[in-house]
Amino acid sequence: MSPVFDNIDLFVDGFLTSLKIILFALAGALPLGVLIAACRVSPIPPLRAFGTFWVTTFRNTPLTVVLFFCAFGFPELGINRSFFFFGVLGLVLYTSAFVCEAVRSGINSVPAGQAEAARSIGLNFSQGLRFVVLPQALRTVVPPLGSVLIAMMKNSAVVGAFGVGGDLWSTGASLTSAQGYATFPIYVGGVAVGYLIITLTAGALLQLLERKVAIAR
Repeated sequence: MSPVFDNIDLFVDGFLTSLKIILFALAGALPLGVLIAACRVSPIPPLRAFGTFWVTTFRNTPLTVVLFFCAFGFPELGINRSFFFFGVLGLVLYTSAFVCEAVRSGINSVPAGQAEAARSIGLNFSQGLRFVVLPQALRTVVPPLGSVLIAMMKNSAVVGAFGVGGDLWSTGASLTSAQGYATFPIYVGGVAVGYLIITLTAGALLQLLERKVAIAR
């Protein structure tokens, strides 16, 4: 474990960068996924078609392809940003499709009478979805949504390997390739432990949220 402790400052910086990637992706994927889910259950056919196209496209496209398109496709269209921006954008687009399906399953679990009751008191579709259906649906989607978000946290390593730089994965790659450290202690004792801290902490918080929601119900 000495290679890890000798470079602990680099691993701390990599941990914080990975955490930043995750938080930015979380802030983007959650609202975008809920918006696409609203399109999927919308009574307007073009919106339903758009939601279906979005989910079908991103759920069936490898994350590396999405990242490649963001990093090299957008610049061809005149959109130039940092690799960090494009990496987070690709992770947001990819994860939003899975968030959408988790939220849509929750919406479908709400009895149809709830939406009918919302319409009977004069609420339109968006108001009924916002004030009546979604609050009930989000309670039921905590477990599947938690699994999606933990998968996103692990996928952030792919973003790092794609060239973002400075995150846990890039730190491990730099230490093993450029500085000649042994692969096993760097990736197991440093990189893997860092991601375990993130995912286990997130899993514990999600379990607390799930229990709180269960009590509230």
